[in-house]
Amino acid sequence: MTSRSAVRTAVIAIAAVLALTLTGCVTWFLPAKAPTSSTPAPEKVSAALAPFYDQILTWKSCDGGKQCATAKAPLDWNDPGKGQIELALIRQPAKGTKQGSLLTNPGGPGASGFDFVKDSVDFVADATLQDHFDIVGFDPRGVGRSTAVKCYDAAQMDQYLYGITPGERGSDQWIAENTTVAKDFGAACQKNTGAPLPEVDTVSAARDLDLLRATLGDKKLNYLGYSYGTYLGAVYAGLYPGKTGRLVLDGALDPAASNFEVTQVQAKGFESALRAYLKSCLTQKDCPFSGTVDDAMNTIAQLLASVDKSPIRNSDGRELGANTLVTAIITPLYDATAWSYLDKLFESVMQGSASVAFTLADTYNDRNADGTYSDNSTEAFVAINCLDYTYDADPATMRAQAAELAKAAPVIGPYMAYGDIGCANWPYKTTVQRGPISAAGSAPILVVGTTNDPATPYVWAKNLASELQNGHLLTYKGEGHTAYNKSNSCVNGTVDDFLVHGTVPADGKTC
Repeated sequence: MTSRSAVRTAVIAIAAVLALTLTGCVTWFLPAKAPTSSTPAPEKVSAALAPFYDQILTWKSCDGGKQCATAKAPLDWNDPGKGQIELALIRQPAKGTKQGSLLTNPGGPGASGFDFVKDSVDFVADATLQDHFDIVGFDPRGVGRSTAVKCYDAAQMDQYLYGITPGERGSDQWIAENTTVAKDFGAACQKNTGAPLPEVDTVSAARDLDLLRATLGDKKLNYLGYSYGTYLGAVYAGLYPGKTGRLVLDGALDPAASNFEVTQVQAKGFESALRAYLKSCLTQKDCPFSGTVDDAMNTIAQLLASVDKSPIRNSDGRELGANTLVTAIITPLYDATAWSYLDKLFESVMQGSASVAFTLADTYNDRNADGTYSDNSTEAFVAINCLDYTYDADPATMRAQAAELAKAAPVIGPYMAYGDIGCANWPYKTTVQRGPISAAGSAPILVVGTTNDPATPYVWAKNLASELQNGHLLTYKGEGHTAYNKSNSCVNGTVDDFLVHGTVPADGKTC
């Protein structure tokens, strides 16, 4: 398979996914007079954009008391007459006195905001926010129920995600094989997606976000973005600082970080989280490791090297290589409450079994037990990232970067190298130049960072808060990916007070 350029960072708790459900069984009921249409907020836009901004959303009852609608957006924001795409929305109407809409994005890129609200509204927002806001989820362009990226069928996705690349990792043969895989995947996406494929970048998605704000009837955007959703929110603030209402960016990405910097910092983040797990594990009698944390890290490194050389065959015929084992390892690291799955994982792999590893990797990749895939999150992840960063697949450059990753994160780092191969061979080249976003003139923006977040390390939250002209940092001292609604009452109360009342926390506030 082709190594990914960066680890996907969806916010939905892995522990809850592995427990089969989040809160999808809860049924909410509409207020007695929930509106069935949305009156758009008046906007001064060009004649070409007016039909999009002036559209009236028609809401239909769906999913046990929520409402669903479809919005139209320009295919190409630089040429609105070129065609249009569809954006799927779902909302839970405010249970109390409504003060506007709260749009949310769970991360990825490629995660479904529609499913986030449909299945897990209590995970999206607590009771306070549900009282005051319509909680609105949407699938960004390229994702899920919206006009979506389409590439492979299930069998082809299995080969793409789990296939074993012949040759020694980093060798000319190995790079050539991965280059072929990347070109084939890009060609399939181009053929099966068509015109929308070069238009799924985050800048276009941020323009869609402004369109959704207006069609929902809100003069300014209230937004709760997690993980990659923080980048979407920051890009929005940079494009429309005067339209920012109350934005919360939890588990922040640094817009100024290059693709390699993202990979390097994430490798260090997952390595740190793995060490934290081992420190906890070694205090328990049923831990599969013994000795020191360093001893256990060495054992894991040996396991990875072993399956990289000699994959373990699973009962369904798939083979467990190092890439898949790394995916299985990082999956529970998103949430400290899921660390017990790592005990089961390492114990089984040490005994020569691949079953637990594939269960975890399948959870990460949204692969169902019957071999189908529940969404297009992987395809959208690749397509969006390929347009959001620049890439360099020169072998000498990648080998030098691989050495840096191995030095920064000796266990995880070597298996996060060579990711540029995938997007350097993408059918469309990006023109995006990454850099800091200041959003001069914006309303206050609350950035939330967790001190040992493995996927979006704390340094990114610090960077983003300082880059934004009106950014304010809230720190959660703890483990796991993102903090709101999964850490403590201090974080929840601070975020709620900001979104509901506009209360900006004191500089340096830590929970």
